[in-house]
Amino acid sequence: MTRKIFLVLIAFALVLAGFWFGHARKKDPEPPVILKEVQTLGELVTVKYVMEKVVTHEIEKTFGKDRVLLIAQGVVKAGIDLRKMTNEDIRISADAVSFHLPRSEVTDKYLVEKETFVYDRRTGFFIHPEKNLEAEARRIALGAMLASAHANGIHKDADDRAKALITKLGQQLGFKTVEFH
Repeated sequence: MTRKIFLVLIAFALVLAGFWFGHARKKDPEPPVILKEVQTLGELVTVKYVMEKVVTHEIEKTFGKDRVLLIAQGVVKAGIDLRKMTNEDIRISADAVSFHLPRSEVTDKYLVEKETFVYDRRTGFFIHPEKNLEAEARRIALGAMLASAHANGIHKDADDRAKALITKLGQQLGFKTVEFH
């Protein structure tokens, strides 16, 4: 995944380099051209949370309970989708560039299967095991991880890191000022 982020950053750097060289040759670059280049980058994933949750899920039946204790590890990723930008989202002047970035969003969420397992399963003596009990516990674990990521500020982290990356690239390409509006 780190390689994918690196490739996206390289592509973004090339786009910004094109903007900078184009800007040096002509005073007012065309916003549609800039927008098209930025949109080709697609999703910029900037945050990856790796979490563990312990979930107990049970179903009460007439003659007892069917219970599972699941230990789950999962990943929640967030970033910005540059394809959502419009011409009005990019402004270039003498030695400054200004962006209006789309809001961050969760781009992916999943359980790490190699690290997710049933720690304990107990079924009453007169009860048939529920087929979907483990699948439901997995769904609950993933939902809890997503809620935890939201509560811990995954969107703010994604926005802050996207701005930091874009600012650094802009400065390395010669823009004195990189702003976000």
